[in-house]
Amino acid sequence: MNVNEVRIKQEMFAAVQMVIGFFILALVLMGIGGTIYKVISPDGWVAQAFGRSVSAGAVALGSLIMIAALAWFSRGWNLPLQRNRYPELFVYGFATAGLLYIAKLFVVGTF
Repeated sequence: MNVNEVRIKQEMFAAVQMVIGFFILALVLMGIGGTIYKVISPDGWVAQAFGRSVSAGAVALGSLIMIAALAWFSRGWNLPLQRNRYPELFVYGFATAGLLYIAKLFVVGTF
């Protein structure tokens, strides 16, 4: 193989990785934005919880606060040699949510 052919292959590989990374970034941003919209919209999850009763809404908000607090405190409990997989779970989870929100937007026409 020629040196120029190897360089072209490397550049093509880098370009494909860039496009895939941009696509995943767009899905993650759509997932985060869609989830925030679903939580705080007038017909969102919090409004539905408070629509049932005040106690159900308080339980829903309390559980969200509890999950956030547990996530905050558990971030420092990893061993130094152990790889942290939570960021990958966060990225691919919100990318999946973004893909679902986009699919629902195209099929139904709304979130």
